Amino acid sequence: MMSEEAPLQVARCTKIIAGEDGGESEAAAAGNAGGMAGAMNSSNGSGTKYVINVKQIAKFVVGLGEKVAPTDIEEGMRVGVDRTKYSIQIPLPPKIDPTVSLMTVEDKPDVTYDDVGGAKDAMEKLREVLETPLLHPERFVALGIDPPKGILLYGPPGTGKTLSARAVANRTDACFIRVIGSELVQKYVGEGARMVRELFTMARAKRACIIFFDEIDAIGGARGGGDDNGSDNEVQRTMLQIVTELDGFDARGNIKVLMATNRPDTLDPALLRPGRLDRKVEFGLPDLEGRGHILKIHSKRMNCDRDIRFELIARLCPSTTGAELHSVCTEAGMYAIRARRKSVSEKDFLDSVNKVVKGYKKFSSTPKYMVYN
Repeated sequence: MMSEEAPLQVARCTKIIAGEDGGESEAAAAGNAGGMAGAMNSSNGSGTKYVINVKQIAKFVVGLGEKVAPTDIEEGMRVGVDRTKYSIQIPLPPKIDPTVSLMTVEDKPDVTYDDVGGAKDAMEKLREVLETPLLHPERFVALGIDPPKGILLYGPPGTGKTLSARAVANRTDACFIRVIGSELVQKYVGEGARMVRELFTMARAKRACIIFFDEIDAIGGARGGGDDNGSDNEVQRTMLQIVTELDGFDARGNIKVLMATNRPDTLDPALLRPGRLDRKVEFGLPDLEGRGHILKIHSKRMNCDRDIRFELIARLCPSTTGAELHSVCTEAGMYAIRARRKSVSEKDFLDSVNKVVKGYKKFSSTPKYMVYN
């Protein structure tokens, strides 16, 4: 049967016409003999006709094949038609660009909420907005409010914004789509906006979905004056498409949008307004207790001596980010390897603090990124 079955042609159903007369008049308007033949000889006896558009050939008014129910076909969807009568044989899923479908995170990350240290308040705010609407939507219905749609995570580099998004992907059963801002900057005009449209089309098809835009300042920058060149205009079109999609989807919260940036002061006000990004969560520098927690998280997998005073080491690392504390632990391990020891001592950690925190201070970009305060 498979070998005898003829291949189908891909078309788009542009209009559904109820009644026999409407079908004939539409066929005449199409001005195509093939379209009239398709309308008259449709294999399905129902009065409903369908206007299909076969690319680079013509428009036809056709009926349904035997295996298709009228409820399966909607206006604007892609369909498979046979090559003789052009009757609709099968409904097709929407066309999604492979580069967009590959953004879906298939394998769950191995990061949990316990691996995110020093950002307790920020994580509580994030979980409240993301998990509660997905797990307990009835609470919002009882109160008569809509759950927040979008969340902006901001703070200096290395404070755990992307890490917390990975922890969210691990925790929820919702589909997780990760987009890096620069991926949406394309060579041709309109390509970035088309990718955003397809991204949200794919997200709407899921039962529940979280879209994470990392480094959103690559495309979400504030709009300038009229002297911008073409490339800036293209980036702005992509950003405006995101702005439109954010305010357009269903309020019940099937799609949640997470955005992360180091420089919230450069973003466009239209993107930041409540209704698009309702909740802004700051990931600041960890306090003393948070720094001690981060050091314990990173040294948990390391082979360390028992009597290491992590609170003391945390005191010696003022105004450091989680990434710098991770580097402290790695460098301490390197000192132990250099001395050919099998466990890391407290002296290794103290040497590492001198090297990473004091020696690399001139490379620290934290003060530059704290300008939004």
